[in-house]
Amino acid sequence: MSNSQRYTITAALPYTNGPVHIGHLAGVYVPADIYARYLRNTGNDVIYVCGSDEHGVPITLKAKKEGITPQDVVDKYHAIIKKSFQDFGISFDNYSRTTAKVHHDTASEFFKKLYNEGKFIEEASEQLYDAEANQFLADRFVIGTCPKCGNEESYGDQCESCGTSHNATDLINPKSAITGNVPTTKVTKHWYLPLDKYEKWLREWIVEGHKNDWKTNVLGQVKSWLDDGLKPRAVTRDLDWGIPVPVEGAEGKVLYVWFDAPIGYISSTKEWAAREGKDWEPYWKDKNTKLIHFIGKDNIVFHCIIFPAMLKAEGSFILPENVPANEFLNLEGNKISTSKNWAVWLHEYLEDFPDKQDVLRYALTANAPETKDNDFTWKDFQARNNNELVAIFGNFINRVVVLTNKYYNGIVPEPTNFTDVDNETLEKLQKFPSIIASSIERYRFREASQELMNLARLGNKYLADEEPWKVIKTDSERVKTIMYIALQIAASLSVVCEPFLPFTSTKLKGILNSSESVKWNSVEDSTELIASNHQIGKAELLFAKIEDREVQNQLDKLEATKLANEAENKVVEPQKETIEFDDFTKLDIRVGTIIEAIKVPKTKKLLQLKVDVGLDTRTIVSGIAESFKPAEIIGQKVTVLVNLAPRKLRGVESQGMILMTDTPDGKLAFIEPENDSVSNGEQIS
Repeated sequence: MSNSQRYTITAALPYTNGPVHIGHLAGVYVPADIYARYLRNTGNDVIYVCGSDEHGVPITLKAKKEGITPQDVVDKYHAIIKKSFQDFGISFDNYSRTTAKVHHDTASEFFKKLYNEGKFIEEASEQLYDAEANQFLADRFVIGTCPKCGNEESYGDQCESCGTSHNATDLINPKSAITGNVPTTKVTKHWYLPLDKYEKWLREWIVEGHKNDWKTNVLGQVKSWLDDGLKPRAVTRDLDWGIPVPVEGAEGKVLYVWFDAPIGYISSTKEWAAREGKDWEPYWKDKNTKLIHFIGKDNIVFHCIIFPAMLKAEGSFILPENVPANEFLNLEGNKISTSKNWAVWLHEYLEDFPDKQDVLRYALTANAPETKDNDFTWKDFQARNNNELVAIFGNFINRVVVLTNKYYNGIVPEPTNFTDVDNETLEKLQKFPSIIASSIERYRFREASQELMNLARLGNKYLADEEPWKVIKTDSERVKTIMYIALQIAASLSVVCEPFLPFTSTKLKGILNSSESVKWNSVEDSTELIASNHQIGKAELLFAKIEDREVQNQLDKLEATKLANEAENKVVEPQKETIEFDDFTKLDIRVGTIIEAIKVPKTKKLLQLKVDVGLDTRTIVSGIAESFKPAEIIGQKVTVLVNLAPRKLRGVESQGMILMTDTPDGKLAFIEPENDSVSNGEQIS
């Protein structure tokens, strides 16, 4: 168990050019929230901070596209994101934003201190420039081929395919994201943080110093960066949206977003401290404080190399104790993509599943991408709810509360004699807090969630083995002890489930009419969490079964998204060579009807058709077997090129060609007359 001390917990600042989705929740915010809630529950001094990341090129691009100002964009999404976090019980002590004055002041002061102490390199260099747009092309104003993996749609600051971070000038065949033009180069002055000077220290601090307690995926990525050799990295950009560089000769320049964004953790802490009347500095400058960064794997380089180098250069700040980065969460077998709308947005989830925040929190935790990319599926979501939350956790609580009200009018009975089974059950109960705590403190939240469910299983097994509903007929005194112990398990669940299922914890405590003063350590130290003669409330279902139709609705939404993306991205074949009218008149195209259809043996694609084309009934071999079953196309009206020279296909002579096209999902579709009364043999002209 954790001894009481001070913790500063940060969660990656979400970027305010769109809402947040389940990938964000699973990768960063739920794990961080579980950790923060657990630490508070065990009596620690905790601050959990975050805020909206509101600077950078994507914001300006979105503003240009929508014809609004960058401030309009960030105001809109800051409100949506903040509400989503509140709705899902993410218990930030402060949620700020990088457009706030306290952040501008904090970031400017940080820069000026490093500038005044000579920690930057000032350098004039050639940067990409769009002459038509009359501006330098920083970061995501440039798209080109990644020099490492060959991805042709890499951004100027980072390749989203391989995760490599680079400069815009490193791209192969760069193009302006504003005009599409090939950029030129133009000399401009910037300030650089000489990361190469911190390379030896970073290797000693992380690769050697944290090789036994940091995640292997984090260590591996850091080591890869260090092995490639660090280079000076610009901390300023030529932009008009961001924090102005606070030195003379820097007009038209702002702090690079990845210099200013992590400082947002510090400014958010300052904002909280000012509101609460506290001193912010111990949370960032006291060596006894533990600083933990929760991030996704795409942010490892910034939180394990760039930000620590910034803090080291500044000199007065503590360094992170750990950076437990998660991998990515996929959705139904495909990478989550905000641009393609392949995501489950948090605000939309609550419209379809009101009051089921904890169900999603639990499903995402139980399937968390802690060591590798994982896949979220709606079927697994349904199974986690129905087979675990409903059938195990909810079932146990419901039985305990119903029986207590039935036998004792809701009053906790006084136990009599304890059997060996009773004592063993109580001993097991008291061990669960430390078991769950051990998993949480090692950032194994998936494992911790299953230990929580094992505690509920303990309660179910105890009731099933002791069968109070049978024993009540012969030994009512024994039942008092059984129900007393079952209620202790229920009370313990109300406490230790709080980091994972905060809404359920509140509801369960209401049902049990239990005190908020019962904390994590009480479950471990006390044999009586809910006293005899205590009045509990009536039974309420903690969780409701999720039906197949609800899941199918979500799958249908994703399928509609997939079809829309395919239609949008479909490449239309270019026009063929121009022909003369006389060439067209040579084609004899007529209406026909399929009257027979069988598969051509030993083929996947071919159907042998008998088609009435008015002139006669002829055999046509068509490659449509993957789109249609023979039985379903009998009687189908078709359009046939009847004067095509006969051709043998798999030993069958084909006497014509049926005209087809593609649907957005890649299936074939018949070209047929709109009016069913058009008879076979009618010519198409």
